[in-house]
Amino acid sequence: MRASGASDVALDADAVRRWIDVCLRDLRALRADIDDINVFPVADSDTGSNLLHTMIAARDGLDGLTADAAGSAGAALTAVADAAVRSAKGNSGVILSQVLRGMASSALGAPELGGAALANALKAADVAATRAVARPVAGTMLSVLHATSAALDGHAASGGGAFACSAAEVAELAAKTAAEALANTPNQLAALAVAGVVDAGGRGLVVVLDALVEALTGVRTTVPVCAASHAHAGDDRPSRAWEVMYLLTVSGPATAADGLPELRRVLSALGDSVTVAEAGDGEYAIHVHCADIGAVLEAGLAHGRPHGVRVEPLLTPKPVDHPVTAADRAVVAVVHGEALARLVEAEGIPVLAIGAGGEPSTEDLLTLVTTTAATHVTVVPGGVRLTAAAERVTGHPMLEGRDVVVVPCASPVQVLAALAVHDPERRAGADVVAMAEAAAATRRGEVVVAAEDAITWVGRAAAGDVVGLIDGEVVLIEPGGAEGSLERAATGVLDRMLAVGGELVTVLAGEEAPGTITDVLAGHLRAERPDVELVCYPGGQTDAVLLMGVE
Repeated sequence: MRASGASDVALDADAVRRWIDVCLRDLRALRADIDDINVFPVADSDTGSNLLHTMIAARDGLDGLTADAAGSAGAALTAVADAAVRSAKGNSGVILSQVLRGMASSALGAPELGGAALANALKAADVAATRAVARPVAGTMLSVLHATSAALDGHAASGGGAFACSAAEVAELAAKTAAEALANTPNQLAALAVAGVVDAGGRGLVVVLDALVEALTGVRTTVPVCAASHAHAGDDRPSRAWEVMYLLTVSGPATAADGLPELRRVLSALGDSVTVAEAGDGEYAIHVHCADIGAVLEAGLAHGRPHGVRVEPLLTPKPVDHPVTAADRAVVAVVHGEALARLVEAEGIPVLAIGAGGEPSTEDLLTLVTTTAATHVTVVPGGVRLTAAAERVTGHPMLEGRDVVVVPCASPVQVLAALAVHDPERRAGADVVAMAEAAAATRRGEVVVAAEDAITWVGRAAAGDVVGLIDGEVVLIEPGGAEGSLERAATGVLDRMLAVGGELVTVLAGEEAPGTITDVLAGHLRAERPDVELVCYPGGQTDAVLLMGVE
């Protein structure tokens, strides 16, 4: 493939300057349009302005180049990146600064970048930007960037691993792929689909990559901005949240390596849109949307010296004062395990999958709720600990203006029961009540293998015994290792649950469940309770061989 008008010219220092200048020209021209489609993570109409501000700082960085370094593309990229990181504004500006930083790190002072080197630089940009964001979200600037990286990888693989394209051809492939990925962002992020727009940060990234094509080929490419189909709220909305940005100098590499994961965790508990981006040796650029400015600064103080602090107000939605319509509502789920998550997703429910035994972070939950773009969100969590975690964030300041309700569930089978009765056309309050009643009415059974010796209400269980539970209480124990013990435990629990009635049995098979167990249960019900319907799914859970629900 060859770009129209492309030559074998590489990205040298002069091309870097042309690239930044074209970026500035086009970001100035499109700033208002990009601002207007800014709806995620906060509809504060500033993405285009933040990208322009960051790129102006990047251009100023070129003024500080020494005469010896002025002819090196690597040195020019490093100067651009360093200046951008230190002055980056907003979430999109921080990500753009990391794009530049990733490219600079890959270039390593090279005099010029040919096709292979430019491809590697763009792939390094993807890695650097993604690493800086505490929780990447599909349908954003990062998705557009990742698509370009994947396309470059795929192109290299199709040629046996060798990248024979010129720098211009690499830039054109990246820009073309980014434009296609941008068009797909409303299919990935509900907030964009509801507003009828593409991602604003992704649109800015397409501008940057189109500018790279023009700098190398002289050919100008543009992609129309997807105009907003909604009106942004005016300045009468109260500011109840803040965008906090600062540079953090840490005392040494050991402190940075040990402390920054903890800093990410603390900042994620205080707000969302958290980025912790490298800004040089021992220095990091911090960005977070929060309600408590002081707590964010104190978190930085615990790990180093914050400086260059900038704080700007964010606009939060007004509380809903009209009947909630189907378009204003969303139901989301939080479950353990990918298999169960896929089962829930198949019903069209956004879901957050957590590893076995883990708990979601505050930012995980905030992101799950806010990406729906709904003003009334019902959260259906698949366990006691997940329910507690979800309830802790319902009053979070970042969710002010949204009505967030948790349907308490003690087991994944109760999640499935609740979702089965969900009706988006029903009034929001009535729908929540129906789901809560369905979950509460579902009796839950478990078949587990004892990990250690224990005393129970029905006797002593040794490690390796098969234990049956109903609603959290042990009801039977089968000797471990005995032939048929698992089948006897499963049918025994099922019989006890059905003794008080039931029409539907739902079974989730764990990772350690034998493939024949569901056939055993089906045969048992045909013989003993032919009036009862049985449905079985792969649950993928590791803490129970079987989970059963009876409705």
